[in-house]
Amino acid sequence: MNSPAVEVLTFGEAMLSLQTEGPLGAGGSARTTVAGAEFNVAVGVARLGHRVSWAGRTGRDEPGRLILRTLRGEGVVTSHATTDPQAPTGAMLRERRVADLARVHYWRSRSAASRQRPEDLVPALEAGARILHLTGITCALGDGPLAAVRAAAAYAAEHGWTVTLDVNHRARLWSEEAATTALRPLLPYVDVVIASDDELPLLSAASGASPDGGEADLIAELFGAGIGEVVVKRGADGADLHLAGAAPAHAAARGVPVADTVGAGDAFCAGYLSGMLDTLGPAARLHRATTTAAFAVASNGDWEGLPHRDELALLDAPPGSAVR
Repeated sequence: MNSPAVEVLTFGEAMLSLQTEGPLGAGGSARTTVAGAEFNVAVGVARLGHRVSWAGRTGRDEPGRLILRTLRGEGVVTSHATTDPQAPTGAMLRERRVADLARVHYWRSRSAASRQRPEDLVPALEAGARILHLTGITCALGDGPLAAVRAAAAYAAEHGWTVTLDVNHRARLWSEEAATTALRPLLPYVDVVIASDDELPLLSAASGASPDGGEADLIAELFGAGIGEVVVKRGADGADLHLAGAAPAHAAARGVPVADTVGAGDAFCAGYLSGMLDTLGPAARLHRATTTAAFAVASNGDWEGLPHRDELALLDAPPGSAVR
């Protein structure tokens, strides 16, 4: 059997992103860029030296062209991305409101990404991959995107791919109950769940409420549903990896000055996927994930500071060092 053209396939909404350094009401200029959970992961995986395809849907407009041009510039395959001549590319505004607190506003209703359908993904799926990476955000965009996620997950599982799911819950997109109803049917197809500790209950049969036994019971429930790996993100407290029948692995967060926490979870996912592709052991996979997350936290922007493979060791240098 021939190897697939790409190692990772992902899709979801990429958006025009406007970012201000102060409250929007005070006026001032905004930095223009692009962002989106799966977009960020795709860039992060590509920078780490892997072949990745992004098969999302944009409008046939200037923001859509900017998104595709940026992805191609980062080495991401976009040949299976689709454009919608009747719907715009979504947009977001991130304003730094006070200190390091950011507030995000979205314009994604009736966007091109919200109109993605299972048939849009057929060429990308038929081209093959080793890993299909999904997020809960795409599932929340509407019936079409949710159907696309379910169809892609079923196809990937049937063809022996590894399916990863980052819960990535956004309370402004949908309720916890709606998230649970949509995400739990995906579990039979999923191999790896990535979630923050407060997102794990969304995958429980107990309607989003944590069982009496707490996190251990939630993880056991996921193992019972056929999940092979459960990765729990704990922010400044690092991350844990749970494997059935094995002691959990833990990685501490890397100590870096905090510049911007938005996108850190996507960076973590990119590092973890890279570790999987490189067949690293559990502790090493987590270490790479917390390292890529640290690069994101220490840099402004959702993805701009993500490391290339030859930069992963930079955080091992003493603070204030100059690499000469």
